[in-house]
Amino acid sequence: MLPAIALEGAKGVGKTATALQRAAAARELDDPQQRQLGTADPARLLDGPSPLLIDEWQELPESWDLVRRAVDRGAEPGSFLLTGSARPAERGAHSGAGRIISLRMRPLALVERALDEPTVSLAALLDGTRPAVAGTTAVGLEHYVEEIVGSGFPGLRSLHGRALRAQLDGYLLRIVDRDFEQLGHTPRDPDGLRRWMTAYAAASSTTASYETIRDAATSGHGDKPAKSTAIPYRTVLERLWIVDPVEAWLPTRNRISRISSPPKHQLADPALAARLLGLDAEALLDGRPAGPPIARDGTLAGALFESLVTLSLRTYAQGAEATVKHLRTAGGRREVDLIVERADGRVVAVEVKLTRTVRDHDTGHLRWLAGQIGDELLDAVIVTTGPDAYRRRDGIAVVPAALLGP
Repeated sequence: MLPAIALEGAKGVGKTATALQRAAAARELDDPQQRQLGTADPARLLDGPSPLLIDEWQELPESWDLVRRAVDRGAEPGSFLLTGSARPAERGAHSGAGRIISLRMRPLALVERALDEPTVSLAALLDGTRPAVAGTTAVGLEHYVEEIVGSGFPGLRSLHGRALRAQLDGYLLRIVDRDFEQLGHTPRDPDGLRRWMTAYAAASSTTASYETIRDAATSGHGDKPAKSTAIPYRTVLERLWIVDPVEAWLPTRNRISRISSPPKHQLADPALAARLLGLDAEALLDGRPAGPPIARDGTLAGALFESLVTLSLRTYAQGAEATVKHLRTAGGRREVDLIVERADGRVVAVEVKLTRTVRDHDTGHLRWLAGQIGDELLDAVIVTTGPDAYRRRDGIAVVPAALLGP
């Protein structure tokens, strides 16, 4: 067991509730009185039974260093839990590497929403044995679209309709009105910040450039802001864990020519993207256009389905000590939606398709990648909205999203 663990992620993902189930005592630093006491006598913050929870530690950044130094002095395993909803800039000087282990929490993955019992394990796909793939689900497109708009924030799972929309609107309003200011940035143009978040939502599952997102955010609103003005928006949204980009996969053992390295854009929860774009389940199913125009392959429903699958795969991959990235060559001639990479560099490649039926042309990029990296490709998967999990004759696994689990 580790002496100090930090649970990190956006507000509302369940960090505090998870930590309180394990903590013997808590210091809640979003409480002004407890924060004031901590400021007056910081050493008292760590005076309590173990495991001791330091909740919302970024409200008093010196609390991180107090825990780090306690670990340096030989704190016992299971001594400290920390939770935080932002990356304070102050942490950069003392990352806590090797002392405080950070674990990312995200909104609920599909398997945590109990849509169906998974029959295909990502961990098994990662072990390189090409396991048998089977299973049938009644979960279909309409269910996945309901999950996109229904949110993976645990506290919102019981809400529907107007109540859910109001809570999502309040969440987004807090980002603009409170969270930015708490990180030392007062937006000069709150409406402009909302437009930037909407542009990122429209860019979900794409590698749209900064200029493309800027133009989408400022369309019809006069002069374009300087990059030095707009970049802080993205920086603070990343520090708040709201913008959650998927980094590009850059293979180290195999040369793939002309790899493109921009990240793929995702928000913390596809429900936030849908709400920013004013999309409900019916609008997504009807394929109605929404938000600023961003070039993409396919529909917004397809882009947000990929967001939902990405959220889930990241959760499963974290449990398997793997990471999730994406692959795109220059000009987009070849791309693979998601690359799940083990520590040794070997990968499972995943394509996400908003379809019930997989045809040969859907497998082209996966077959190309197999030809490029050979045995480094542990397995290849197409995640669908269909009913059946199986292996094609070419060895590629077809798995409904509801049947894929950790």
